[in-house]
Amino acid sequence: MRNNTVKKMAVTAMVAALYFALSLPFMTLLFGPIQLRIAEAFTLLPVFSVNPIAGLTLGCVLVNAFGAFTSANILGPLDIVIGSAATLIAAFFTYHFREVRFKGLPLLSALMPVLVNGIVIGLELTFVISGGFDLIIFLINAGQVALGEAIACFALGLPMVRALEKTGVGKKIFAESPEKEIQKIA
Repeated sequence: MRNNTVKKMAVTAMVAALYFALSLPFMTLLFGPIQLRIAEAFTLLPVFSVNPIAGLTLGCVLVNAFGAFTSANILGPLDIVIGSAATLIAAFFTYHFREVRFKGLPLLSALMPVLVNGIVIGLELTFVISGGFDLIIFLINAGQVALGEAIACFALGLPMVRALEKTGVGKKIFAESPEKEIQKIA
């Protein structure tokens, strides 16, 4: 039991650190209406288990906080909560739809971060930048955010998942406790 807790903590720390480290060099591309977060490819890790969700959320909190306090994040401290909540929700849906596959790929799981971030961050940008809701501005903001997210999830995340599945590394690193695996089989 204790080894399982240590493993979960290690996975959480590893995912958060990777998300943060992969975001740091691209800080100017992470915030605003046009954003490309390469680290969002990791939002597909919940395809393997629920374990990476906490690390993704923590990594996003750290990046958004760093951006807010260095003025890179135009949305400011509000994005620490809202942007990170969007990542949490997207990761939850990624996990929920992990078994839905098209030609062996978790396409519906990959679509979840695109939709959630497009809508949530699109709304956040619209309200912060425009000072209120404007449908046209929202659709533009949501579309731009969703496009960047689609690049991260479909062009980077899906090949990552396929490689981790093919080698078996994804299951070894992110698998739930052996007790839960045995319960699933029984």
